[in-house]
Amino acid sequence: MSSNLALGNFRLSYGPDAGEGAFTTRPEIVGAFGVVASTHWLGTAAGMRILEKGGNAFDAAVAIGFALQVVEPHLNGFGGEVPIIFHDAKSGRARVLCGQGVAPAGATIEAFAGLGLDIIPGSGFLPACVPGSFGAWMRLLQDYGTMGVGDVLESAITYARDGYVMLPRIAAAIQTVAPLFREEWPTSASVYLKDGLPAPGSLFANPDLASTYERIVRVAEETRGTREQKIEAARKAFYQGFVADAIERFVRTPVMDTSGSRHAGLISGQDLSLWQETYEDPLSLSYGDFQVLKPGPWTQGPVFLQQLALLKGFDLSSMDPLGADFIHTVTECSKLAFADREKYYGDPNFVDVPMARLLNEDYASARRELVGSAASLDFRPGSIEGFDHAVPYTVGDAEDGSAALGAGEPTVARSTAVSGEPAISRRGAVRGDTVHLDVIDRHGNIVSATPSGGWLQSSPVIPGLGFALGTRAQMFWLKPGLPSSLAPGKRPRTTLSVSLVYRDADPYASFGTPGGDQQDQWSSVFFLRHVHHNLNLQRAIDAPMFHNDHMPSSFFPRRAKPGSL
Repeated sequence: MSSNLALGNFRLSYGPDAGEGAFTTRPEIVGAFGVVASTHWLGTAAGMRILEKGGNAFDAAVAIGFALQVVEPHLNGFGGEVPIIFHDAKSGRARVLCGQGVAPAGATIEAFAGLGLDIIPGSGFLPACVPGSFGAWMRLLQDYGTMGVGDVLESAITYARDGYVMLPRIAAAIQTVAPLFREEWPTSASVYLKDGLPAPGSLFANPDLASTYERIVRVAEETRGTREQKIEAARKAFYQGFVADAIERFVRTPVMDTSGSRHAGLISGQDLSLWQETYEDPLSLSYGDFQVLKPGPWTQGPVFLQQLALLKGFDLSSMDPLGADFIHTVTECSKLAFADREKYYGDPNFVDVPMARLLNEDYASARRELVGSAASLDFRPGSIEGFDHAVPYTVGDAEDGSAALGAGEPTVARSTAVSGEPAISRRGAVRGDTVHLDVIDRHGNIVSATPSGGWLQSSPVIPGLGFALGTRAQMFWLKPGLPSSLAPGKRPRTTLSVSLVYRDADPYASFGTPGGDQQDQWSSVFFLRHVHHNLNLQRAIDAPMFHNDHMPSSFFPRRAKPGSL
């Protein structure tokens, strides 16, 4: 017998486990009607409200996605992107929905060279890709949901119009970039500093964002036709209507970014109008009784599978899940997998990624021999005939001050919170750069999504719309010939990742976490401790976590920290 469980950001269909009597921060939560979890309680409440009104997991996921844009604006926004993986109970099929927008037509390596740039800034207009989250949410609702646009936007509109409680981390993030807002990004100041620095615990509203959502709902409701036609009208309002028009006008004015100079944007209304969200089949790897499914190499998701392929050769079950042998073995395999990410991953619509070879047992066996008893300080990607090229690798550990210019990674640099205590630090314990959500409904549908981008500190707020553009193009290299080199119409190799797991051919789990380059490290450790050591879900989450920054960061300024743990 199994039950649906929801813990923190993780959710599984799950049977008996160990762990009674161990201390955890919260109990396991068991549901028979439906389970919802997200990175904010208001997002979770929005999803459960949809299920209780008769909606399915797809309806609920969309409602959560929009709610999180409002209540965690430092971690995601309306102008961001999202990968989604799901199991459709009706067809019995797992699919991936790509909500990662592409580089603008004018975004070329030559264009950046003409600006005197050899790295894409981490903030401002230059790193903006087409915002993909709205299109993906509308497509999911249209194809698999049952409700209308107004239903799934109701909670987000309420939170944006009437206010939500300002989290300390949001307040700290705003404080870090407040001088930038006041001096360079006045449209952001008008939203986030309208009454001075917002205090943690205060009620904060974003009426412009509420009005944007409401206008989209009106477009849908005033459109004659089926539910699907109304949803399509809402989508067009964003990509071909008033939202696209406002974006195109606004990015023509140069703004300050992490380069220390002001630049206009490259994105255009035509870029938005031509973009389309897409479905794809997930990649998969068998691991014992489990089949783990991930999105393709336009994300970092396959590194989860590569780590598992390497770890198959070790007796993890005999190791202490909190011990040095476990941590060392998992870390060394992680470093090898992430080195391959850096060398081989990119948008498969543009580059040939040797994914079958990377997941092949012979390849994994050869790479596994590199794991020794001591930590390696070397950066060691694999060698596959026909795919060899140099990989950029810059070492650095010092803060570069870019947080004050809207840090590329929303794990903003060490700052002093409103309370006077350090609140957010790149190297400290408080990290995070995105949000995550999972839903299982009573029908057996499962949805997992990791929305991100469009952070309040990434780009100026678009006047009248209440949200900022994303900066995911900072993950492109400006060196030609790499799988992740910049090209017009190409998807950046995002850090965003989602996981779906089957057990004995039955849908079993979906899970995910914020964390940038750490996403497929933290979630893999969670999974391994559950599978090998029978830790119940909450214990697996609460157990001391670890990660490394041995690989080049995916975020500006793209530095690596060899041997870090």
